[in-house]
Amino acid sequence: MKTFLLLVALLLPAGPWWAVQDCGVDSNLRGVSLVSETSAEEKVTIWATGSQGAVVRSTDSGKTWKRLRIPGTESLDFRGVQAFDAKTAYVMSSGEGAQSRIYKSTDGGESWKLQFQGTQKEFFLDALMCDGEKHCVALSDPVDGKFVILANTDGEQWNELARGSMPAALPKEGAFAASNSSLCLDGTDIHFGTGGPAARVFASHDFGKTWTVVETPIVSGNASSGIFSLFCDERIIVAVGGDYQDPGRAYKNAAVSQDGGNTWKLAARLPGGYRSSVGRYNGGFVAVGPTGAEVSVDGLQWNSIGRVNFNAFAFPIPGNDGWAVGPHGTVAKFLDQTKYSI
Repeated sequence: MKTFLLLVALLLPAGPWWAVQDCGVDSNLRGVSLVSETSAEEKVTIWATGSQGAVVRSTDSGKTWKRLRIPGTESLDFRGVQAFDAKTAYVMSSGEGAQSRIYKSTDGGESWKLQFQGTQKEFFLDALMCDGEKHCVALSDPVDGKFVILANTDGEQWNELARGSMPAALPKEGAFAASNSSLCLDGTDIHFGTGGPAARVFASHDFGKTWTVVETPIVSGNASSGIFSLFCDERIIVAVGGDYQDPGRAYKNAAVSQDGGNTWKLAARLPGGYRSSVGRYNGGFVAVGPTGAEVSVDGLQWNSIGRVNFNAFAFPIPGNDGWAVGPHGTVAKFLDQTKYSI
């Protein structure tokens, strides 16, 4: 009965799902990370990152924002952030070779330490994920024919995991850095999604010692299409994507696995176009992209919640309303209308 009522609620007209604001920087924001020490709204800290070296933070649930500066990074594109409290966070920039970097702050952004910098031209960081300050991985596009996974297990050093059992990348296969969410980490489980000639999901259940790869029904076949975002929760994995060069096309842009990524089912009611990020909220899943956003109970039936333009979405634990980020310094609080529709 609860699931039925929630499905009904998602189909009913409701009030606005987003409270949109400007964080004060003219940046294309693609990274967002939330920290909530309690269930109180005023205790949520929001970190966001983007183009032109932008790093911003709010420690009062979006009421005020502060620009944090990393010296000498004004030309970098910070596509990812992982935060642990109001003072501690990693940020990741994307780009060829030396443009791909990882910095860390432990004093709320007053100072930053460069922990990693790419050296090979093919190296290109796509995502950085952590399930603890001393348990993180970062994903790079293929170097010498295989994807690269960096691991941090002490909070300081990033080292490449052995790639002997990593399946070879297909010619021109890559991952996407659109929202810092093409990669999942949960304990020893690592998953990442790809695009280009095929939309595949690579999986390791022993922290990179062995790997498998499975093709999904997500659209692929050119350099701009494939899986852009994964949400992983034990056996359930939701993938969204599409073709960013054709953002309004609703075609093979969402799929679900209910067995940990071994088999995949294409969504029956698809999101309304290319979607760059998928996340979880109390009532189900949220997908966002340049032409709109949707919610879904199960990842198979998606319902529109507005034609908004966002790149990435995050939701804190314990539960509070999530936040999305997008172009021109846009930040937006997610307002769960299912709380009020039943």
